[in-house]
Parts: sequence; structure tokens; C-alpha cells
Amino acid sequence: MSETQNIEYKSSWRDEYLKWICGFANANGGVIFIGKDDAGKVVGISDAKKLMEEIPNKVKDTLGILVDVNLHKSKQGGFVEIVVEPYPYPVNYKGQYHIRSGSTKQELKGAALNKFLLQKKGKRWDGVPVPKVSVKDLKQETFEFFRKRALKSQRIDEDSLTDSNEHLIENLQLKESEYLNRAAILLFHSSPEKFVTGAYIKIGYFQSDDDLKFQDEIHGNLFEQIEKAMDLLFTKYIKAEISYEGINRVEKFEYPKEAVREALMNAIAHKDYSGGVPIQISVYSDKVIFWNEGQLPDNWTVKTLLEKHASRPYNPDIANALFRSGYIESWGRGTIKIIKECKQAGIPEPVFSYDSSDISVEFRKDIYNEKYLQSLDLNERQVKALLFTKDKGKITNRQYQTLNNCSRNTASNDLSELVDKEFLKPSGQKGAGAFYTLK
Repeated sequence: MSETQNIEYKSSWRDEYLKWICGFANANGGVIFIGKDDAGKVVGISDAKKLMEEIPNKVKDTLGILVDVNLHKSKQGGFVEIVVEPYPYPVNYKGQYHIRSGSTKQELKGAALNKFLLQKKGKRWDGVPVPKVSVKDLKQETFEFFRKRALKSQRIDEDSLTDSNEHLIENLQLKESEYLNRAAILLFHSSPEKFVTGAYIKIGYFQSDDDLKFQDEIHGNLFEQIEKAMDLLFTKYIKAEISYEGINRVEKFEYPKEAVREALMNAIAHKDYSGGVPIQISVYSDKVIFWNEGQLPDNWTVKTLLEKHASRPYNPDIANALFRSGYIESWGRGTIKIIKECKQAGIPEPVFSYDSSDISVEFRKDIYNEKYLQSLDLNERQVKALLFTKDKGKITNRQYQTLNNCSRNTASNDLSELVDKEFLKPSGQKGAGAFYTLK
């Protein structure tokens, strides 16, 4: 068995392995085997009895915790098992804080350490008090905006909405003792960036990954950022197809508004604001990518997001205010709603990605429509073939010939070009069974 999140193998004991014990205690617990190689094979140890006495004392004296130490015997020799329980409070090794992440140990420093210490204390980043800021320093217009939305959403007691700003902040649990918390600053202050670096949104239009054509930055509090970002996206960055139903003008955007709004809400509610990096929205001719710095809950994967799941926002105080004002749901259905809206709009399902501290969602528009395809560097045969493939699911060389009344050689060249341009992908089969599908 290989090393995992909860298992570590060491062929012999060194006192530096106290750091690994510290890492397990600060994570989800785990087991360290002394006398096994990296593959988990027993290699044996000669000083087992000595280790059985020394290790518990060294752990207690250096880390201040207790561990179970067990001696096991096998034909290959003896080995020691050290069982480490997860601890509810931070454990340090000589002033250093280590944590188990995957199959590796990491020392926590800077923002990561601050985040860890807060979590161990049962606090979230957005719930930390901020001194020297009062309710009077917050933006009155934003309070009025919130009240209008909250009244419409009916998710907060109406009496609370007619009360003072001070009481409203208390009802939203955005205050601890006499101090406002970080969430209150981000939500209601006119200039939250005075207190939180990177608390804004960047939108850019890219011709390609390294060719930025134009961009905007959106500042202000989170309510202002939401409204400004949505307005900019659907007036400047995302195109609409105009049609008329009688005398009524109808706008059909490349991406459904509700899905885009939900992606924006997710980025705001789940962003790690301690990182100092703004939310980034990258718009291309055929896709839009929402990116934010953040982390999923422990043991969550992208697969978890795609199923019905518990609502566990990274910033619960921010999320609560957004819920009360009608911007988001509270039942972990945001990602499901995004997928549903995209399906109804007839565009591909969005792609959700997560890598360590990066969370993103990518929308792709339906590029397989006649108007868009005709605007590209494609001949009429290729456009016709792509529309055929979209309708039928696949196309063969013979079908291409029949569809376009062309030679086999012309069909082969056209199809190869469509593969090179990443419109089609070959089946991998040879001969009569070969076919192509949309990329």
C-alpha cells in the first residue's frame, strides 16, 4: 500500500519525524509506520523496544499531545505503529505549524497559517473583527439598497429592515462585541480595499491567452461589484442576438444570465480574500472563465459540486447577507442551477475546475451554428459538415462526400483540416468504420 493522506512510511526513526506527527495532528489524524519502506514493505528495525519508550515521551514533551505507539512483529522483522488523532486546537513543533496535505507534509506560513489558526478557533476569515471602524463609516446608500432587495426576497424579518443600521448589522451577525467584522466591511463599506487587498473584480476580453484586447476593474463594496459586473458583462463583453416577437424586442445572450450571475455569486461567496488576488473573469470569443482563489471543504472534489451537496460557503457571513438579499440560495444548489440553465439555453455544460487554491468555472457557447461558423475561416463544405455532425452525432468520409458532392480526396483533406482546427476529433478506427465527432 502506498502513502496516502493518512499513512506515512519510514524505514527508521528520526526526531524530525515529530514534524510529521504534528502535521497529522493538525489535519485529520493518521498513522506513521517505522520500519517500512516507501512502498509499505516491512524492512524491520533493531531498536524497537527503545523506540516504544522514547517516542511517546518525545511527542508529549515537544508537541504537547499524546499518541498511541504499538509494536508489531512479522517474518520480515518488527515495526512500530504511531497512531495520531486529529486535535481540535493548533499543534506546533518548536513554534512551527505543520499540516498533512495529500501524501505530503507542509509547513504553514503567512496567510495559510492565519487561516489555519482561525479555523482551529472555530472562526472564518470573514468573521474576524476589525477595529476602528463603526457602522457610521459604512455606506448609507448600500444599506438602502440591501433593504429593498431583502424586502423583496422576504428572507429577513420586515421589522429588522425598518430598524437602525446598527441593529441591522447585528441581526445579520456582522458584529462581534463592539467591532464590525470583515464581512461587514466588504459588504457595506464604500472602499473595502482600504482594509482588504485585492477585494475587487477584473474583467478582460482576450483574443487569445496572451492577447488582451481590453479590460475593466470593478471596485466598491460587494453589492456594488455584483451590480456593476453584471451590467458590464451584458453590455460590453457578452453579445446578444436580437429578434422581435411582434413589436417586442427579444435579446438572447450567448450565455444565460442566471448561470453567469450564479457563477459570479459563487466566486464572491467562496473567494479566499486573504490571498490578496482579485476575482478574474476572462472573456473569449467562444468562452467565459470565472476564476477565484479559494479552497473546497475537506474531502470535497469537483464531483461533489456537480451533485446535490450541503451549503458550506467559504465565507458564511458574506453568504448569509447575499442570501438574505435574494442573490443566492442556501442549499448548495448553485452549481446544479448553473448546469441546468446552460442546458436550457442549448449550450454545453460548464466545466468546473479545482486545483489546490484555484477554483474556476468555464462556460462555452454553442459555436456550432451556421452564422458563427460562416464567420470563421471555413469553406461551405466544412460548415455544412459541422452542422450535419451536430445533428447526427458523427460523420464519415463517405457521408461527407455525399453531403457535399465531392471526391474522397477533397473530403479527406477537409476533414483533416477540421481536426487540425479542433472542430472534429477522429474515432481512432481505421477503414470503413472510421468516423468523426465534434471536439
